Amino acid sequence: MNVRYARTGLAALAVASVALLAVGCGAEDKPSANKPAATTSPSQSTQAGQEQPSAEAPAEVLTTLKGQKGLELAVTLVERDAGGFLTVKGQLKNTSDTGTIVPSRLSGDETEVVKHGNSLGGATLVDAVGKKRYYVLRDTDGRPLTTSGLSNIGAGQGIPVFLQFPAPPAATAAVSFQLPTFEPATLKLS
Repeated sequence: MNVRYARTGLAALAVASVALLAVGCGAEDKPSANKPAATTSPSQSTQAGQEQPSAEAPAEVLTTLKGQKGLELAVTLVERDAGGFLTVKGQLKNTSDTGTIVPSRLSGDETEVVKHGNSLGGATLVDAVGKKRYYVLRDTDGRPLTTSGLSNIGAGQGIPVFLQFPAPPAATAAVSFQLPTFEPATLKLS
């Protein structure tokens, strides 16, 4: 009788294994005629949370902030969004002849932001007319809503960056953009 139960158990195990194998094979992501296979080229890969530039046409530079050790931030987009946010996008470039480490001071000195690693979390917008300073937004865990994981940039290289702030009132036409270790710049708001 024990042999019969053992054989039944082995048969059930074999059927379950075949069913799992069939399901596992079907879950494989295979390219179809409607969906091309995903490919990654070296220029599209990411490193430490940093996006690499794609083959798109370069955006118009609105202003450039100069920092230390050949670093420059070329701002290419300042956009209000319907949700009450202001997004700043650009390119952090190393214009020197040698690689450089991105200064940790760019993260600012707020404990909650610094504990999440190198970022642009120290950036602020200053509305001189409204007499207000706007800080980079944070998520519910205190992570800044900006490019993070910054480490180093090779000679002549650049990485796309973004920062998100609360939007100043619609009547505010310009703000001063400030980033630690960089010269401030005026950003015109639309």
